[in-house]
Amino acid sequence: MSTCTTVSQDLGEPMSATAPTARTWLLLEQPGPWGAKALVSSHLDPAVGRALEATAQGTGVRVALIRRPGRHADCGTPPLRRVYAAHTVPGKVWLRSAMTSEPRRLLDMDFAALGRGEHHTFDTALGGGPHTGDPLALVCTNGKRDRCCALLGRPLAAELAASGVDGVWEVTHLGGHRFSPTVLVLPYGYAYGRAEAHTVKEVLHGVEEGRIVTEGCRGSTAWERPGQAADLAVRAAIGEDAAQALSVVRTDVSVVPTNGEAPRWEVTVAHMDGRHWRVVVAHGASQPPRPESCGASVLGSPARMDVVSLRELATAALAS
Repeated sequence: MSTCTTVSQDLGEPMSATAPTARTWLLLEQPGPWGAKALVSSHLDPAVGRALEATAQGTGVRVALIRRPGRHADCGTPPLRRVYAAHTVPGKVWLRSAMTSEPRRLLDMDFAALGRGEHHTFDTALGGGPHTGDPLALVCTNGKRDRCCALLGRPLAAELAASGVDGVWEVTHLGGHRFSPTVLVLPYGYAYGRAEAHTVKEVLHGVEEGRIVTEGCRGSTAWERPGQAADLAVRAAIGEDAAQALSVVRTDVSVVPTNGEAPRWEVTVAHMDGRHWRVVVAHGASQPPRPESCGASVLGSPARMDVVSLRELATAALAS
């Protein structure tokens, strides 16, 4: 029986610009089973989970649960949990960690400040500080969201952990089930799909050196989907792999959809050396229709971001 992942791969569906979006990730360790909506269907107090969801809304912060790879017996609530926060916007990237026995303390943070990249609220609320260990590789394994995430994600997480990757965690949801196994790498916030252990190790090695591996990359979670497409397109055009070299500084709608027209965006990408590019990105629909997840009852045409043009801007053009 075909799965959403095999159909997507057989159809050659591109993965660029399919990453989830979040300027800041807030990750709470929660062992044991996860439901489809893990923040309210796990051993975490559902009242706390609902409050975290509501508080994060509109702040640029995305909250997810994590757990170490392995068997997840129903073993109750751990006395101490690891908490991470990571801000992914180039030029302001950081990764903080803390331990807590009271998940409710996460609600003491100023989520708006956290979304802006101010880590002091995390440190004050949780007694946290800079993460000094390996970069994090978060593998989506929540089979209650989509069976492919469990069937493909859990073996990948286990293989990475068994091979000595200290920063590997299972995570509740990264979207894009049809690209399983999906992985988010922090602190830089680039997501990957159809991942294999050797490629994840290569990505992590790159992160340790401040580099981004673009093979299999879905995009940076710091940007909305047009920006993700533009960032990867410029990287490919100029061979840039420095993690914080590029920033999406402006996104304008150039075509407002009418009479069936697809929307287009003009995205301005800036290099830290002062160069700029204008990238035109068009919204498209993947054909033929296919299952967007194994739990979908109808076939869909997943949105795609197609780069129409890319040009470097002269200095005089930057004011326009």
